[in-house]
Amino acid sequence: MTLKNNEEYGPYIDRRFRLPRVWSNRELAKFAHLFKGDIANVSGWKDIDKEGKNYREYFSSAESYTITNYKSEARGFQGGKDEVFLDLTADLPEQESNRFDVVFNHTVLEHVYEVQKAFKNLCLLSKDVVIVVVPFLQEMHADYGDFWRFTPLVMKNMYEENGFDLHYLSFNGHKNASVYLFCIGLKPDSPYKAQIPFHFSFEDPTPTFDTSQDWVGCHAIDNKNFMNRNSLFNKLKRKLKLV
Repeated sequence: MTLKNNEEYGPYIDRRFRLPRVWSNRELAKFAHLFKGDIANVSGWKDIDKEGKNYREYFSSAESYTITNYKSEARGFQGGKDEVFLDLTADLPEQESNRFDVVFNHTVLEHVYEVQKAFKNLCLLSKDVVIVVVPFLQEMHADYGDFWRFTPLVMKNMYEENGFDLHYLSFNGHKNASVYLFCIGLKPDSPYKAQIPFHFSFEDPTPTFDTSQDWVGCHAIDNKNFMNRNSLFNKLKRKLKLV
């Protein structure tokens, strides 16, 4: 399957934060309407997609939609009727286990030092689907805690360790831009496997021509000057050998 992961969103878009957010919103919009039942945006702050919508609007087939945040003093709906206060680094309360059909978590895990525990809790919350967006490559952006960056292999292993298959993984391949991973984990017997195409690859579908491997992140750092210089140097060496 060819992914249009390098589609641009205007020449003047911020490439550090906004571009990967817009890209990940587009990825979510491809699939969110499929999911039914009880859905939770975990650590969802105010549930905003930073493009003028709420993530609730993406999940148009949901029977219920819940937002969780860390504590009542934290940013969020501040005790609104649809908000649950949940600490991802603590043991999950028994009544919360398997509470939701779908769990969604957007760019939160990098801010949680106990990331393995937090991911385990995301999986325990869900009966079937765990959707996660994490940064693969992005500058440090929060002095209150910005601890981790994630590779496709890390995400695959964490899903499998918690009883899920990483059924769909994509990443944006924009030039000179931050890189996010978009992941959908499904239980082995999930009915959504018939509706969502399997995709897991490290390879960017758009070749760079200046690296030996076109893997995730290959477009993020422009290496053209070095490669051109190296190419000229090698040509010169070959020429001198022939003299």
